Amino acid sequence: MMTMNTLLSIHWNVSPELFSLGPISVRWYGMMFALGFLVGYQIMFKMFKFESSNTDWLDKLFIYTIVATIVGARLGHVFFYDWSYFSQHLLEIVLPIAKGETGSKFVGYQGLASHGGAIGIMIAIYLYSKKVTKRPMLWTLDRLIIPTALVAAMIRTGNLMNSEIYGVATNLPWGFIFDRNLETVAKHPTQIYEAFGYLIVFAASLWFFFKSKDLKDRAGFIIGFGFFGIFLTRFFVEFIKENQETFEAGMALNMGQLLSIPFILAGAYLMYRALKNPPIKYKS
Repeated sequence: MMTMNTLLSIHWNVSPELFSLGPISVRWYGMMFALGFLVGYQIMFKMFKFESSNTDWLDKLFIYTIVATIVGARLGHVFFYDWSYFSQHLLEIVLPIAKGETGSKFVGYQGLASHGGAIGIMIAIYLYSKKVTKRPMLWTLDRLIIPTALVAAMIRTGNLMNSEIYGVATNLPWGFIFDRNLETVAKHPTQIYEAFGYLIVFAASLWFFFKSKDLKDRAGFIIGFGFFGIFLTRFFVEFIKENQETFEAGMALNMGQLLSIPFILAGAYLMYRALKNPPIKYKS
């Protein structure tokens, strides 16, 4: 028998595929991922124009960031969440395939971890700053974190379209019943919660850059705010999210929370350090 809470809940049965062409399918997740990078590029272009920075740097930044995000996020998933599987299937770390009962098949890179992506980006920006801008990496990170927050929100939207990474059961009227996963009770749509938190970080960071007096020139403030806001959101939402891996059962803090703590602390420190030190203005 259906309860009143079930009747009020949202039945979610969206196909994860946007469209398919023969054996190749385009999924909402991949489309949101790609669209986020394209929109992010346009935002960065307007930011560089606003402060008269060299827009020729953007093409290389785009390449560095895409490669670092995909490689870092993939390796993050492999080593943080599923090494027991991939240690026995090493080829699948680099190839978008999976072995099944009927042989190998194309599945795409379905395992991506945001913490790994963040680490990959920081390594890439260190190299990018040394080779391209010749400026401290905090200068680039203070700008890159702004579209990154938007991309993070779009990726969580892609998770919603995939009916994955959702929360525990809830009696709230906006709970989602994920029909594609054969769920029968409403669950917290934690993808939406996280996306909303990331959008707040994105909007606030835009204001810091375009409207504040000197916050964009205080090295490390905006990236610090981004780290603090994004990963604090992730930390708290994890309390009502179903565990992604079986080994997390019984843990006081899951892997996502444990990996978020260093970023939260680093963010707080960077903001404190930036406000304590004088702003730095660079010549165009």
